[in-house]
This record gives sequence, structure tokens and C-alpha cells, in this order.
Amino acid sequence: MTKYVRQATTTDLPAMMAIIEQGRQALSADQIPQWQGPYPATSDIQQDIDANRAWLLIVDGKIAGTAALLTTADPNYQQIYQGNWAGAADASYTSIHRIAIASGYHGQHLADTYFSNLMTISYQAGFRQIRVDTHRLNKRMQHIITKAGFAYRGIVYMANDATDQRNAYQVML
Repeated sequence: MTKYVRQATTTDLPAMMAIIEQGRQALSADQIPQWQGPYPATSDIQQDIDANRAWLLIVDGKIAGTAALLTTADPNYQQIYQGNWAGAADASYTSIHRIAIASGYHGQHLADTYFSNLMTISYQAGFRQIRVDTHRLNKRMQHIITKAGFAYRGIVYMANDATDQRNAYQVML
């Protein structure tokens, strides 16, 4: 099985949105409210592509996963509650968002490879920490994140919305 990551292009958008929709359905089946509204929309994923922050997991030549790797500070991470970020307060970091594996690839531990590759890209770009968040009910993603080496750091809120609480994680490289 050949596995690697590559940057996405606009021609990949339909496949990426199909994976996002599969993720939305899996979250719904688990009764997790994350991604149950319009986000992430096609325009969000297109913005990731246009900003060169959309990365695909390729398995045997097929798109098996989609993710955004941001290299700018995430406003949602500016304030953390019931915890703190490790390292210097003004340190630069990457953050992983909108990550999903195609349903036909579940159970193959491909998220391990995906996270490892995104860590390598971050390190090669000069970053020494990565942040990620997930809904407090998303136990599957919490397991994947901690298995990848991330430590729980506290709680963040999306767009300062008190009803949209997320568990925040960080790994130091």
C-alpha cells in the first residue's frame, strides 16, 4: 500500500467534499453536533486550496483523506480555558482543521500516517508546535489525536461562541 500526502488542487474539490460529507454523516450517526450545519462548506475547502493549506492523503493513487494545515495563528486558540498552551505564548504554530478520512478507508489506521505527514510538513516549514481541536463528544478523534502524540491542553470556543466548545490539543516537535 503506497501512502503519501500532497497539496490539493481545485480539481480535487469534488472528492474532498464527498469525504467531508461522509465525515458529516459519521458524526451525525454518533450524535456529535460537530459539522452538522453548513460548515465546512465548499467555499471553506476552496479557500484552503487557494491558500495552499489543503493537504490530501493519497492511498494507492486514490484520495483517502482531506485536511487543512494552517500556518497562521488561529483566532479560536487565542484564549484557552481550564488549561494553557505549552511553550512561549507568542510562539508560532501550525493547526490542523477539517480533517477527515474517506469512509471506505476507516479502520486502517491511516489517520496515524496522515498526522505524521502533517507533522513532518510543519517541522520542515520551521514550526515546532501543532495545535488541533475536536468536539468534546468526538471520542474517536480524541483517541486518534492522543495516539498521534498530542496532549490535551484545555478548552477553546469557536468564534467566541459559548455553545461551541472544543477540546484543544498540542504537540511539541
